[in-house]
Amino acid sequence: MQPRASRITDRLFRPFQEFFHTEAASGTLLLLSAVIALVWANSPWGDTYRALWETKWTIGPEGAALSKSLLHWINDGLMVLFFLLVGLEIKRELLVGELSSPRKAGLAIAGAIGGMLVPALLYLTLNAGGAGERGWGIPMATDIAFALGVLALLGRGLPVGLRVFLAALAIVDDLGAVLVIALFYTADLSVGALLAAAVVWGVLWACNLLGVRQLWVYGLLGVLLWLAVFKSGVHATVAGVLLALTIPARREIDGTAFLREVQGLLDVFRKNPGTGRLLSEDQRDAVYSLEQACERVEAPLTRMEHRLHGLVAYGIMPLFALANAGVVLGGDSGLSLTHPVTFGVVLGLLLGKPIGVLLASWLAVRLRLAELPAGVTWGQLLGVGCLCGIGFTMALFIAGLAFPTPLLLDQAKLGILGASLLAGLLGWVFLARARKIQQAEALSE
Repeated sequence: MQPRASRITDRLFRPFQEFFHTEAASGTLLLLSAVIALVWANSPWGDTYRALWETKWTIGPEGAALSKSLLHWINDGLMVLFFLLVGLEIKRELLVGELSSPRKAGLAIAGAIGGMLVPALLYLTLNAGGAGERGWGIPMATDIAFALGVLALLGRGLPVGLRVFLAALAIVDDLGAVLVIALFYTADLSVGALLAAAVVWGVLWACNLLGVRQLWVYGLLGVLLWLAVFKSGVHATVAGVLLALTIPARREIDGTAFLREVQGLLDVFRKNPGTGRLLSEDQRDAVYSLEQACERVEAPLTRMEHRLHGLVAYGIMPLFALANAGVVLGGDSGLSLTHPVTFGVVLGLLLGKPIGVLLASWLAVRLRLAELPAGVTWGQLLGVGCLCGIGFTMALFIAGLAFPTPLLLDQAKLGILGASLLAGLLGWVFLARARKIQQAEALSE
């Protein structure tokens, strides 16, 4: 029987464990971090908020040390792991997921392209030729954690294909954002550092082709790749995606061989009982071999993705939100909802995203390049298009690259936070309404 203290502990912590296993958890933590940042930045202790992120941190030996603010280390360092995870997800989807064939990927690719182009064009109608022109990439972004979190909160009643479409669209959207960052938000290039990055990337591909499966090898070389990209002028986070592309996606043994090997090891385990609390020598060998078999049946790509997911979702992304969402409102801050940058971001995310996603998806279906997933209606697709207007993480990231000056950056952040909140609410309303209509039609049949 379970001890009373253990039962009480289990009862106390079970709700938290269940929470962290839901898709809504990451989005909820992101929202909480953003709220804390806003409250802190606008409180009497707002100076401590700004002082904390401006604190200089020096890493490395004297003479070759890197000295950056804490905010830069988060945005240029820790966020590399976020982009590494994005890259792993993109590679997996291209190999075996919803992007693995033109027919399966057609609708998501069309929706993502429309959802990037229309917001950028709407933004530029207000900011072309002005001080805020560089921010055209901000409303192109979609925050997959928030978007899927809102969809998950709606619970049952929505087709599985709708979630798959949103996830695939967000993956393509992330790929587009990475390309935009690499091509358009890059400083002066250092040819020597770029060549060094190319050499390290070549070594990583050689490891892949030679069958190296130890993740620590790729991790060590990944640090060198990050350093070279960081020095090159290309934004350092691009190194995360480049590293992801080199991680092996092949299994060493297939499922049939794994089952046969595991069955034999379990037979050894049964025939050689241990003494007391300790395993016998044969059992220890069987357990070790079983661990090895588990690693061989799982591709290094999926192992790395699994290990990174919790760290990124519940650590790095909330920390990023806490460090970047603290906009000082009111007073003499000079912030205005009618500023071209703020209004351009709101217009792009709130209006451009659903129009772009819906229009491009309709054209793809009309031209027979794609088809709607089973059970998915155009009304539900409109709701998903609204959810794509939740830019948050990626939009804040691109804003930091586009605007080095505090005023324009804060204007962009104000637009991102406001539009993301409204987009989430609109998506919720449209999807809930579409679900009711679909349920009513099912009952009337």
